[in-house]
Amino acid sequence: MTAGSDIVVVGSGIIGCAIAYELGRRGASVLVLDDRTPGMGATQASAGMLAPYNEVDEEGPHLELTVRSLGLFDEFMAQLAADTSLTVPYRRTGTLTLALDEAAHRRLERTANWLDKRGVAAAVLDRTAVLSEEPWASPHTRAGLLVHEHGYVGATALTAALVAAAMSRRVQFCRSARPHSIRPQGSGVVITSESAQVSAAHAIIAAGSWSGQIHVEGATGPAPVHPVRGQLLQLKASGANLRRVTWGERTYLVPWDDGSLLVGATVEHVGYDERTTVDGMRDLLDGVAKTLAPGWPATIVSGRAGLRPGTPDGLPIVGGSAGLPAVTYATGHYRNGVLMAPLTARLVADVLLERRVDPLMLVMSPARFGGL
Repeated sequence: MTAGSDIVVVGSGIIGCAIAYELGRRGASVLVLDDRTPGMGATQASAGMLAPYNEVDEEGPHLELTVRSLGLFDEFMAQLAADTSLTVPYRRTGTLTLALDEAAHRRLERTANWLDKRGVAAAVLDRTAVLSEEPWASPHTRAGLLVHEHGYVGATALTAALVAAAMSRRVQFCRSARPHSIRPQGSGVVITSESAQVSAAHAIIAAGSWSGQIHVEGATGPAPVHPVRGQLLQLKASGANLRRVTWGERTYLVPWDDGSLLVGATVEHVGYDERTTVDGMRDLLDGVAKTLAPGWPATIVSGRAGLRPGTPDGLPIVGGSAGLPAVTYATGHYRNGVLMAPLTARLVADVLLERRVDPLMLVMSPARFGGL
């Protein structure tokens, strides 16, 4: 038995690292457990887009969550910069969504009207204006939608910065076998893996697609989280890169200042298979060909894959366990883990350290899936 910390976070993806940092920043004693280097799960295959209005085009809890988290990003990044000297690519240069036919054009017009009612700065551009904004857009482009407040962040660099900042707040990171069970011990818990047992006052399950494989004693069943593989392609522009995040019909393109272009992403229900595939890379390259003009000069750098944690209703699972009160879930963010990291970290820390429950927690409560 190993004496643990006040709080043990199981999982060191973007969500686990953000929570650990926020808890440590507020003075909690935190230990993070994972069998991988931080950020080497789904996070390393994330393009880091911050674009809630491209992910959801209707009112509802998912939109409310992602928009609110986007609103925290400037403050989140400023606080992180104050706690670490690491540089994190972070740009709020907007997104440009292309319409290549009349039906897509009409959809952009409807989206623009909806955004206008929400008070979101956006504009529908005609073909000439699109090509002025993005000269490498497909010549078949009919129109485009520019949403000004969107952007991107470097997911891998962000995770590294969170780890460094958390460690400066005395958060500990331990690489060990993945925990497989959590059981009560007095008012706290014992987290057990094949190689060790760790005691803590509280445990947070932030293990992404593997969260459902952790048995929580007293819960009626496992967390209903399933893996969805997403493959990502990295290109390198030989000349001028794109000016901002660009969405096509089948893909999105995220340009970095160093000339890199991240292309994502496939959606594949293949279980726990994390391999990149020829079909996946071909689909992404086809998406690039449909989105950009012929002749865009670039080379292939690499491909990668990650398993995004999906849930039955598409919403994250964030909140306390009914079966074991000293356990909190923070998982199931699917393709919005990076975008929702600031909000999730803040909400979890508010509950655990200040006993303050935001109404948004209700829509993410584990209770919607029974006695988790």
